[in-house]
Amino acid sequence: MALPNLSDADAARLNPLDVVERIASGKDWSFERNNDDEITILVSGKWTDYQVSYTWMGDIEALHLACAFDLRVPDRRRSEVQQLISLVNEQLWVGHFDLWTGEGMVMFRHALMLNGGIEVSGRQCEALLTNGLEACERYFSAFQFVVWAGKQAREALDAAMFETSGEA
Repeated sequence: MALPNLSDADAARLNPLDVVERIASGKDWSFERNNDDEITILVSGKWTDYQVSYTWMGDIEALHLACAFDLRVPDRRRSEVQQLISLVNEQLWVGHFDLWTGEGMVMFRHALMLNGGIEVSGRQCEALLTNGLEACERYFSAFQFVVWAGKQAREALDAAMFETSGEA
C-alpha cells in the first residue's frame, strides 16, 4: 500500500529529527546532522563511547536508532559473537543487537513507529536513546569477553551478568 505524498511543509513539521537535534543541543552532546533524514550523536558511556544514529524513514514512518560502539569483531570470532547476540536478544523486550558483517561491528537497533503523522515527543526520543544505551552498557563486557578474551558466548554472558553487592 502506497503512502500519500507529503508536502514539504508537512514533511518538515513531521520530521522527528528536529526534536532529536534539540535534545542533543540541550545536553551539549557533539552531533552532526548529515541531512534531513539522519543525525549522529556521540555519547560517552561507562565502558566506551557510543555513536548513536537516528534515521527518519519517512516512507515507513519510523524513527530508527542505531547505537554502535568501537569493538571490531575479527572473522575468527564472528560465529561466537552471533551466538552471543542470539542469547542477548532473547533477554531484550525491545530492540535488538546486530552484527554488521561487512564492518565487523556490533550495534543495537530499535525503531519507533510514528504512523499516521504522529508527532514524536522529546520523551519518546530520549526513551529510545536511553533504552539503547542501557542495553549497550549492560552487554558491552560480554562482547569484550568473546572478542578479546576468547570466551564462549554463554560463559561471557554469565560473567557479564554477574552482579556483586556491597563494596570491598
